[in-house]
Amino acid sequence: MTGSPRPPLSRRTLIGTGLGVAVLAATGTGTAQAAQGTSTAPGVSAPRRAQVFLAAAMDAYPDHGAIRLTQSYTDQAGLFSTAFTYDNALAVLAHLASPAGESRAVALGDALLYAQAHDPMYDDGRLRQAYNVGPYTFYDGSPQPDGFVKADGTANVGTQFGFTGTAVGDMAWAGIALSALAGRTGERRFLTGAVRIGEWIERVGRTDEPLGGYKFGVDGADEKLPFTSTEHNTDLVGLFGRLARLTGDKVWRERRARARAFVEKMWEPSGGFFYTGTNDGVTINKSPIPEDTQTWTHLALTSPAHSRSLDWAAAELAVRDTAERPNSTVPAGQSYEGVTFSSASLLANEGAPIADGQPRPDRNGVWFEGTAHLALALRHRGHAGDEKRARRLLGSIENAQNRLGDAQTIGGTTLPARSGVVSASSPLDTGFGFGYYPYRHTGATAWYLLATARANPLRG
Repeated sequence: MTGSPRPPLSRRTLIGTGLGVAVLAATGTGTAQAAQGTSTAPGVSAPRRAQVFLAAAMDAYPDHGAIRLTQSYTDQAGLFSTAFTYDNALAVLAHLASPAGESRAVALGDALLYAQAHDPMYDDGRLRQAYNVGPYTFYDGSPQPDGFVKADGTANVGTQFGFTGTAVGDMAWAGIALSALAGRTGERRFLTGAVRIGEWIERVGRTDEPLGGYKFGVDGADEKLPFTSTEHNTDLVGLFGRLARLTGDKVWRERRARARAFVEKMWEPSGGFFYTGTNDGVTINKSPIPEDTQTWTHLALTSPAHSRSLDWAAAELAVRDTAERPNSTVPAGQSYEGVTFSSASLLANEGAPIADGQPRPDRNGVWFEGTAHLALALRHRGHAGDEKRARRLLGSIENAQNRLGDAQTIGGTTLPARSGVVSASSPLDTGFGFGYYPYRHTGATAWYLLATARANPLRG
């Protein structure tokens, strides 16, 4: 795998034109306030405590307007009040899967629609990679006084970190969330927003290159990116399937088939897994091999012919993190099991930082977001032993919620104890130019809730 050219084919890659991923390991500057009412009562279930975290991350800046998104990571991650579009789409879906969560899902859906309608530059249906949702002072000393809605009424795009591009995968997840809201509430505005997203993807992403499918999206300068991602096209199978069902328009079935055809071309039958995508639309990029292209494909395709991908991920990407591991940040006496991000994560150079200014990686760091969607996919498949394996993975995530990320803050306020799942048990290198760290994370928490609820967000 070393020396292979590999584009940023994950939707998590920072595709803007600013500072990029080096800030992910920076020390947060939010000052923890005295915790008031932050203890979680004994006996409160693990899913309920995860919901408490999502609520706290959504309500962190009450003085900055009722229209709001959910902060993605705790302050300690160094990204201040950044709210990634993907994480917020997951939060919508997790709220819809939770008892009494519909009002929060609707509020987040309306915030995504606000961002779509009040972009500072474009009126074409796009959303940006991320937004700011509360005030902070940036590393260069410049004050950022606004919440999600700026004083001029525009959405507060995450320009300080360069989170200004638009990835097809992020858009697809936002469209899935809005479609889910349309199906649940019957409100036309949500379907209209989802259709606008789908049409933007069709205009910008569709390609007639030999491998077909839909390309990556645009960077912060609105320049098209040349890569085509298995993960993105998997997301589109889910989105276009939902739009076909909700609108009755057969064009979405054709577009779904196009995305699915690309995904199926990425299948490696001899190994039973999916490759990551293509750099040029002609040649399949065969390394690294990510976890989510194995789990999400099952959730989206529901294809028995490809279900071995779950076994590949569960076996080939399995990790167990303990304090004895090089660069592990797990406290002594604790251990966590699950899967890592990609095949490259298992080969990471533990003697060098993940990137400039970041810590060194632990090859056995557990990626809890991926561990959660593996658990959901196993439950969805339902083969002999799958439920037992899924419960074991969910138990590891719940153990992490209980014991990792203690005393972290959002908006300077200490979170309720034992609420929210960290993105990784220890620093891990994804192999795609960025890392994950033990900070409580909206995305990981939302996937955990979807897995406990057995809610498949990629069902068309």
